[in-house]
Amino acid sequence: MANSTGLNASEVAGSVGLILAAVVEVGALLGNGALLVVVLRTPGLRDALYLAHLCVVDLLAAASIMPLGLLAAPPPGLGRVRLGPAPCRAARFLSAALLPACTLGVAALGLARYRLIVHPLRPGSRPPPVLVLTAVWAAAGLLGALSLLGPPPAPPPAPARCSVLAGGLGPFRPLWALLAFALPALLLLGAYGGIFVVARRAALRPPRPARGSRLRSDSLDSRLSILPPLRPRLPGGKAALAPALAVGQFAACWLPYGCACLAPAARAAEAEAAVTWVAYSAFAAHPFLYGLLQRPVRLALGRLSRRALPGPLRACTPQAWHPRALLQCLQRPPEGPAVGPSEAPEQTPQLAGGRSPSIPGPT
Repeated sequence: MANSTGLNASEVAGSVGLILAAVVEVGALLGNGALLVVVLRTPGLRDALYLAHLCVVDLLAAASIMPLGLLAAPPPGLGRVRLGPAPCRAARFLSAALLPACTLGVAALGLARYRLIVHPLRPGSRPPPVLVLTAVWAAAGLLGALSLLGPPPAPPPAPARCSVLAGGLGPFRPLWALLAFALPALLLLGAYGGIFVVARRAALRPPRPARGSRLRSDSLDSRLSILPPLRPRLPGGKAALAPALAVGQFAACWLPYGCACLAPAARAAEAEAAVTWVAYSAFAAHPFLYGLLQRPVRLALGRLSRRALPGPLRACTPQAWHPRALLQCLQRPPEGPAVGPSEAPEQTPQLAGGRSPSIPGPT
């Protein structure tokens, strides 16, 4: 009885994990596809090449290693499909190459935004994006090649262990974890930390008085109006939102995977499915974090979506998307409706005679 209960609990856990993994897979495909279309259809978007590169890497991961995780994860994982020696090595190489390409691409995007915000008037100090992304893919290819130096897949009775965590890199796992996760984390922390410091200094700087503004009077009301509020907010709080979200998402998704890479292979294999899919959730979070939270991307997405809508919806202004205003916009009554005789207001005899009821007639 206890054995059957444990079996049912494991089956339920596997089914729930499969559903969550499928949701992450669909979110990664749809989100990165939509963001890539917006980036390609908006020519003046900043960081366009870095965003497009991040979308392409996420789409490659969602089309290759995520389906393999759904089908061929080891028990008690999500799938039960067994891979042969050649597909197993291919899965190792893809995992060991695409994951560093993603993390290094996120770090490159953060550094590009840091240079754009902190040094906006010095474009010569920014390296060309093509050179940066070439270096990213060269490093990802070298880290993927380390997986080919690992031990061969196990014979059929034993689990194949086709992932990076379960012995796919052999003795190179600590080096791969340091270059794939520790280095991008330090770069990202330095970039967004510098952005936060610059934004907080700008928030603490007092505003300059307008030219031609008159001096403040010395009355009591004038003195009370310049008093600080009772609950002052921390300056730069809004500026800290984007860096905190970026660094927090990176740490939440990739830190467990990096720590598992530094653990022994037997201990890492036990938590392989959970840690792997927490890391894969980053592919679905990137379109919302680096796309929808950016105002130029939201404006471009709204413009493209209005173009795709039919005529009545396209005529509505962006402020008219409140439910009541949208209903009025959809109804679109004619501008000059004819008023029927039953709807016409009744006129008093005085008004019919052309005289105002409050002004007496001439004597």
